[in-house]
Amino acid sequence: MLKNKDLLGLKDTPKEEIQLILDVAEEMKKIVRSPHKKSPYFAGKSMATLFYENSTRTKSSFEFACSYMGGVYSSLNVATSSVNKGESILDTLKTIDSFGTDVIVIRHSMSGVPHVYAPHVRAHIVNAGDGLNEHPTQALLDMLTMRERYDTFRGLKVAILGDVKHSRVARSNVWGLSKMGAEIRICGPGTLLPSGVEKLPGVTVCATVEEAVRDADVVMGLRLQLERMTKGLIPSMGEYHRYFGVDEDMLAKAKKGALLLHPGPVNRNVELSFDVVDCRQSMINEQVTNGVAVRMAVMYLLTRDNKVV
Repeated sequence: MLKNKDLLGLKDTPKEEIQLILDVAEEMKKIVRSPHKKSPYFAGKSMATLFYENSTRTKSSFEFACSYMGGVYSSLNVATSSVNKGESILDTLKTIDSFGTDVIVIRHSMSGVPHVYAPHVRAHIVNAGDGLNEHPTQALLDMLTMRERYDTFRGLKVAILGDVKHSRVARSNVWGLSKMGAEIRICGPGTLLPSGVEKLPGVTVCATVEEAVRDADVVMGLRLQLERMTKGLIPSMGEYHRYFGVDEDMLAKAKKGALLLHPGPVNRNVELSFDVVDCRQSMINEQVTNGVAVRMAVMYLLTRDNKVV
């Protein structure tokens, strides 16, 4: 079981609980990989997704995770819901909670929304991304992908590249990886680095992508989040790729066999060159699979009092 009722971020998640989620996710992945994807771990339970922002991977993976564990789910379409009649976030959550929902997965463009409203509902709240704050299950699936290759996080060199300022994925990875003992190298345009990033635990800010990637065990590109940007933060897409993108030559500067990660969706020839997305070192599709396993583990652990797989 997890100590807190909700999973809102990795900043406040103890190292031991991160380890537990990853351990259970390894077991859940066996179900995802099996030809018969049914288990009783969420039988009699329900999950609802409430996404105020678009999503393919995160939303769908929670739905698959629920189904594979024998639960039922409902996906609220915000565009056609009472939100458009002026219903508040709190009233929407209370309505979903009143259906007897066990887990509510919420994504919102404003930082802190899951934290503000979680205490007001009985259901377990899972943060699927809040503004520029955190995206904990994405970082957990990234960490599961790394752990499958490496025996330990301690001393692991992880390069995180690109639009760090607008990336809740980067923030959750920093909190999670630093707790597990990894060394995090960050590089991006000065306009796309958050203030005080160099003060975050385990973080070294590098002047160039080559410096960040050199001898790295993991290279993680971040999506250029144009929808969150004001104009003038980058000269052009081509210029960005030239100085901050990853191609085969740049990836070759990392350790031999280093993992290439990206939270998706990838803007090809912007964050990553067209070919490198599909190279042998790319774990992008494996991350998607691991996302289902991690979300199975999170829902299972949040709704269990004692027994663990």
